[in-house]
Amino acid sequence: MRLRTGVARIVMWRGLTSRESLGRAGLALLVAGLGVLAASILLSHLDLGTEALKLCLQIAMAVAAGALFLAALSTRRISMDRQQIAESELRFRRAMEDSAIGIVVVGLDGRIRQTNPAFAAMLGYTSEEIEALTFFQITHPDDQQIGRKTMDDLKAGTVNSFHFEKRYLRKDGTPVWAHLAGSVIRDETSGRPLYLVSQIENIDARKQAEARIAEAETRWNFALAGAGQGVWDLDMRKGGTTYSSTWVKMLGYADGELDGDTDRWLTMIHPDDRETVAEADRAHLEGKTPFFEAEFRMRHKDGHWVWILDRGKAIERDEDGRLIRAIGSLTDITRRKEAEERLTVSAAMLADEKERLRVTLQSIGDAVICTDAANRITFMNPVAEKLTGIAGGEALGKMLGHVYWAVDEETGHRIGVTRPAVGVHAPADQNSRAVLIRRDDTRCSIRQVVSPIVNDRHEFCGLVIVFQDFTDARALQRQLAHAAAHDALTGLANRSSFIRAMEDLVDQARKDGTADTTRSVGDTTRSVGDTTRSVGGAGHQFMFIDLDHFKLVNDTGGHAAGDALLKRVAVAIRGVLGPDDIVARLGGDEFAVILKSGSAAGAKIAARSIIDAIGGLDFTWDGRPHVIGASIGLAAINANCGEVDEIIARADAACYAAKAAGRGCVSVAPDAQQIVDGRTEPLAVAS
Repeated sequence: MRLRTGVARIVMWRGLTSRESLGRAGLALLVAGLGVLAASILLSHLDLGTEALKLCLQIAMAVAAGALFLAALSTRRISMDRQQIAESELRFRRAMEDSAIGIVVVGLDGRIRQTNPAFAAMLGYTSEEIEALTFFQITHPDDQQIGRKTMDDLKAGTVNSFHFEKRYLRKDGTPVWAHLAGSVIRDETSGRPLYLVSQIENIDARKQAEARIAEAETRWNFALAGAGQGVWDLDMRKGGTTYSSTWVKMLGYADGELDGDTDRWLTMIHPDDRETVAEADRAHLEGKTPFFEAEFRMRHKDGHWVWILDRGKAIERDEDGRLIRAIGSLTDITRRKEAEERLTVSAAMLADEKERLRVTLQSIGDAVICTDAANRITFMNPVAEKLTGIAGGEALGKMLGHVYWAVDEETGHRIGVTRPAVGVHAPADQNSRAVLIRRDDTRCSIRQVVSPIVNDRHEFCGLVIVFQDFTDARALQRQLAHAAAHDALTGLANRSSFIRAMEDLVDQARKDGTADTTRSVGDTTRSVGDTTRSVGGAGHQFMFIDLDHFKLVNDTGGHAAGDALLKRVAVAIRGVLGPDDIVARLGGDEFAVILKSGSAAGAKIAARSIIDAIGGLDFTWDGRPHVIGASIGLAAINANCGEVDEIIARADAACYAAKAAGRGCVSVAPDAQQIVDGRTEPLAVAS
């Protein structure tokens, strides 16, 4: 049979006690009645009289009737009380079974005597399974001491009720937090503890939420401390302001040293900032701003000033709108302010430097164009606007190619201005033969310098293009170069440039290993020793031309007439030769020609054409006609021709031979190999 629950047992115990008292009273009345009856019988034998006997008999009857009434009443009350106890126990059992929280009865030995379904479900057991266990078996090992101490205190009589929190173990071994509230049921007579009745509420969800809140608060506090932020909390109900440890340490104070006075923080603010901060504070308290924010200086405990960023917000007001509670944070921004101050100074210096640079670029004679990393125009000075023909306002933001298009003067290919490779140091790119092509297709010779802009992180930021109008200078350079290589009178190549060209041809002939084996004018083949040579072999031919009867023109017409005639001669020679042939005036009335292609026979024909062209000149000076002629000496340029001066000497000798033969003739000089072999013959002369 199960043990009755605590409340029902107490009610039953008290009912039974009161009924026993009522039964004792009835029994006393019955005994008293029987005593009176016995006394009446005894008195009848004593002859006390009829009246006395009658009185005793009546008293006895009355006492007996009262005893019977009390006995009947006691029996009825006992029956009613038993019914009430049964109903009370039924209601308690029903309440225990239907309760949403756990209810358990535990014996003094720790065994679970009775439990309800709610507690069994909380731990994942059935009621039968859990009633076979002790509370020590279902309690978390770390919390068993709490239950043991409570049990010891109950046995010792020091406590009659208890409440605490502890962890139980579910059937699967997982812990669950619960809140226990209960009392001890004692024997009414002896006061001896009988068992414990506990109400057990599942608070695991609340505990987990508290743990999450505590974790979040820990992270929040750690984040604030790590960021150097302090927190203040103004609560008018508590009578003042409290500050976090980070806040007070920020100003050199100890924890709690600044708590209390709500206006003390204002007295610590720099006098120059106080009114501004107070105004911002009033505006928020009056509801004019959604939150309070201000930057100001506060005095450190040691006297120096600390820059503070203060943010706060009123979170609770009374019915009249008066502030009840506000919370905010403070951040030490001293380093930021110092950096801002340095940045302001640097910005001012940079602005001054930029202005000086702008004035300089506006004033210099060079054109300057700047671009960004995407090749968009960011700056043009007036000279650049003039040379490109595009206004700076129109050019800004445009791609460089829209404004600046430069090509190589010789090849005509565009000169690219590309960004350097990442991490590669690119020096300035200079080009002295660039031509700027404007939008209207006009051209301007320029000299440009393109310099990349790279920051301290080696990142490309843009280009600076500096260029000058080089048209006149380049024309002068061309003139000087032409003058250095050409005869000023005739425009033909001069002696020095002709010699250089001839040296190049001789070197090339040696490299090619070709040799002109011409032995005589004509296309015949002759045997020299054991070697058969082909007359008219490949190579270049050198002509030495000397005018005949030119001195007479100078003597009769003067140098002016001679100069005019030399110009006519130069045109005549040039006119009968190919575009690749080189013509030069070596000095006085001496000319030279290099036939780039052609055999000795072809050279003779060309020489004859030159003689005919010169002889056919119709030259008149001061009404007096002049007739001149020319004598030409030919020499081959090949691998075995020797040095340049040797070639010229042989051709010169051949020319004198032509003059000796009667002038107006062509003479072919022997080649160097013939001279070395000792096989020289008289110069062949053709008229």
